[in-house]
Amino acid sequence: MNKPFSASILTLYPEMFPGPLGHSLAGRALENNIWSLETVAIRDFANDRHHTVDDTPSGGGAGMVMRADILARALDHSCEKHPDLPILAMTPRGYPLTQSKVRQLSEGAGAIIICGRFEGMDERLFEKRAIEPVSIGDYILSGGEMAALTLLDACIRLIPGVMGKITSGEDESFETGLLEYPQYTRPVEWEGLSIPEVLRSGNHAHIKAWRQAMAERDTRLRRPDLWERYRSVQASRPLARNKKDRNEK
Repeated sequence: MNKPFSASILTLYPEMFPGPLGHSLAGRALENNIWSLETVAIRDFANDRHHTVDDTPSGGGAGMVMRADILARALDHSCEKHPDLPILAMTPRGYPLTQSKVRQLSEGAGAIIICGRFEGMDERLFEKRAIEPVSIGDYILSGGEMAALTLLDACIRLIPGVMGKITSGEDESFETGLLEYPQYTRPVEWEGLSIPEVLRSGNHAHIKAWRQAMAERDTRLRRPDLWERYRSVQASRPLARNKKDRNEK
């Protein structure tokens, strides 16, 4: 039997976990041991009586910086328990989190996640440890804890046994390169608006075509960056097929 997805969170605020992950699908999965969670309190690895984890930035500047030596002790402690898990650090300086990255993580054994605070972490930590910096968006949070919760929520819902249907996550935004198509449910009439007739037609081919058209429309209008990427991928596919056909002749 495979081990459950395991998350080890390095944080200054262990009481923030599991937080919302203790409810709904993720919460039930946690209770059923489909995934596991532990927190590592970074302050426990400080040497002074005040449990200081930060210091002033070298070269001057506002705020404080998390110390590499203390973070490394906390990280090494977690790595001893989970030697095979990838190490991520939640930071606005990281690589953008994508659905493909989420799916990759969800198919693995879990992750060690470092939650940054203050002005960030001493860069030497990244130079001395195999850490992948990850960002959930182009905005600033108070700390990495909310980002870690977001990342874990995205991963946990894809673990087999968490969602009711194995196909539940396949047609959602970003899975196909497009935003998801609009959704409707009863009542059929609401405040003068009706559910589109095609969705009530029972013609599954027409419904599929309508949903594809709506997904393309909304992606083009709301996320032109995704739309251009999607068009580029679609344009390259016939070339790939033609190349394959030539190789098979």
